[in-house]
Amino acid sequence: MTRKLTSGRKGAAFGHARSMVVFVHGYGADGADLLGLADSLAGHLPNTVFYSPDAPEPCNGAPMGRQWFPIPWLDGSSELAAHQGLLAATDDLNAFLDEKLAEEGLPPEALALVGFSQGAMMSLQLAPRRQPAVAGVVSISGRLLSPELLHEAVVKPPVLLVHGDQDPVVPFEGMGLAGNALVAAGFETYGHVMKGTGHGIAPDGLSVALSFLVDRLPK
Repeated sequence: MTRKLTSGRKGAAFGHARSMVVFVHGYGADGADLLGLADSLAGHLPNTVFYSPDAPEPCNGAPMGRQWFPIPWLDGSSELAAHQGLLAATDDLNAFLDEKLAEEGLPPEALALVGFSQGAMMSLQLAPRRQPAVAGVVSISGRLLSPELLHEAVVKPPVLLVHGDQDPVVPFEGMGLAGNALVAAGFETYGHVMKGTGHGIAPDGLSVALSFLVDRLPK
């Protein structure tokens, strides 16, 4: 049984959206942490509705925030708990996406995911296993979990990888590893390096993400 996720909403009025962007936040944050990005994007995506759900669990490593799944090296959890948490949270997020698409009257291919850090990991886990394919995935400061399992992909949506080359939290090297694995598996894959940027979203990274979304979402 899935857990119901709560979310703020911005952008196009009910009944008027032609596309949807769902932000997937990082470990120890919540949906509000990314929903403000809609203010920067909405002017260029006027027919888009934006959601940013809260992850299903209180964060073990940051009690005021939320987590999609535990992280053993941060919170002392087991690898089994992390894996089970990932699978459960993927089911929760899939159910949320289905619910919001139905409420907005949108087809599945009108959806794009924008994930940051642990949210990027979630997005790259979910999108290749979700049918029909989403319009695109933007992974910011994240990494591809278990690239050896990409053979499980049932769809191959386009992916944009964005990462700061000074990231002290999620190593920058993960961008190249993810890109190589996705390309080898047949995904249309793009990359952008935010030079001099740590674990965050620089203006140039957001600009590239916007261009990617504008090109792929229904107008």
